[in-house]
Amino acid sequence: MTIKEIERVLFQEQELKLTEEERNQIEKSYNFLNDFAKDKVIYGINTGFGPMAQYRISDEELNALQYNIIRSHSTGAGEPFKPIYVRAAMMSRFTTFVSGKSGIHPDVMQMLLAFINKGIYPIIPQHGSVGASGDLVQLAHMSLALIGEGEVFYKGQRRPTAEVFKELGISPLKLHLRDGLALVNGTAMMTGVGIVNLHHAKRLLSIATLVSVMINEIAASYDDFMAPELNVLKNHKGQTLIAQKMREYAADSQCMLKREVEMYHTHKEKVFKHKVQPYYSLRCVPQILGPIFDTLEYTEKTLEEEFNAVDDNPIVDIDTQTVYHGGNFHGDYISFEMDKLKIAMVKLTVLMERQLNYICHDRINGILPPFCNLGQLGLNYGIQALQFTATSTTAESQTLANSMYVHSIPNNNDNQDVVSMGTNSAILAKRVLENAYQVMAIYLIGLAQAVDCLKVSDKMASKTKELYQAIRNIVPAFIDDTPKYQDIANVINYLKETQIEIL
Repeated sequence: MTIKEIERVLFQEQELKLTEEERNQIEKSYNFLNDFAKDKVIYGINTGFGPMAQYRISDEELNALQYNIIRSHSTGAGEPFKPIYVRAAMMSRFTTFVSGKSGIHPDVMQMLLAFINKGIYPIIPQHGSVGASGDLVQLAHMSLALIGEGEVFYKGQRRPTAEVFKELGISPLKLHLRDGLALVNGTAMMTGVGIVNLHHAKRLLSIATLVSVMINEIAASYDDFMAPELNVLKNHKGQTLIAQKMREYAADSQCMLKREVEMYHTHKEKVFKHKVQPYYSLRCVPQILGPIFDTLEYTEKTLEEEFNAVDDNPIVDIDTQTVYHGGNFHGDYISFEMDKLKIAMVKLTVLMERQLNYICHDRINGILPPFCNLGQLGLNYGIQALQFTATSTTAESQTLANSMYVHSIPNNNDNQDVVSMGTNSAILAKRVLENAYQVMAIYLIGLAQAVDCLKVSDKMASKTKELYQAIRNIVPAFIDDTPKYQDIANVINYLKETQIEIL
């Protein structure tokens, strides 16, 4: 599945299907493993798990072993993931099994399909994974629901799984051979969270590109910082593309200045009132957002590869008629990408906060009242306190930018002596993205106030004016001081849900 196909099933809740060819391949894999394992020692089928792999399991206890791995590892803590992340994780697990390299029973696929297509989402706590052997704890919670235990979200309510099964006429999944191990042993949770993170990161980058045009309109910047002749010389795809999109957005703007008109002729002034070059947060947008675009493009490639990968252990290969033991469950690819995505989004947040500071600081911008205050200075406060929240939130994100990928801690009796912490990395990136939405929402409220202060809405580019009007439909221009927390929440919802052009 491509990222676009994944997003259609994930966000538009398109039905996921299993083809007859895929079903046959899965059945062949199961039958091969069932025969192959009869007189051999194979990890997780007739041995214990992890350091306990040195202990042979008797034939009469093999089935109990598969249930034990799920029940014993359902030890997560903290807030549960929202259903969208769980849906993405279940889709990732499903796609792993489609390859027919896991030796699972076909019933596993039918149960996963039922959960995904009926909107049944296991309660999965956020804390518990070290990212190798994959997401054992989180996927154990997912699997616990498949066997009819634990809890699920169904139609917006948290309920016992058994109760929902009874209501829908679903029988619990009966485990075979190595189903328990296959279900819990992989990178599906970190990959699922990563897919959702990427969706929001691309959205935020697209919005940041547009609002960076708006701030330059407010500042009446010279537009040559977006020139193709300038940006192509840096040799980076992202910078060139961001500059191109900014030029497209600004094409019909009457707010920005032409340097050849304003500056490239004889001047007698000794001091120029208008800044000859804008501040870096306005002028260097292509150079700042460009690397973010390039980073997200590579992150998308990595996530797509991991989503479609076979990421459990051991691997069942019908073609070579053997079973391979290795470490495809290791989550370093996702962990590293989530760190990079997180850092990129922190830098985007910093850029938005600095642009917000520009419109707040009258001595810097020289054209707006302090804090875009449309009321009486001293009596009214404009967006002064809104900036506090944006600054505070940005500071938190800067701390969260520290790498998770490099923070391996040995555990599991040192069997897992180098781990990825991939799910932690994805969770921290998720939090940074939430923070970015908060700062962006505050900044957009401020930008709308700035536009009204200068009365330039009629001169703005059509794209930026459309965004301005959308914000004004949510937060009307204000003079009096009123609580703004609900306005921030409403703008965040708009930014997350509205249809926008993704770069």
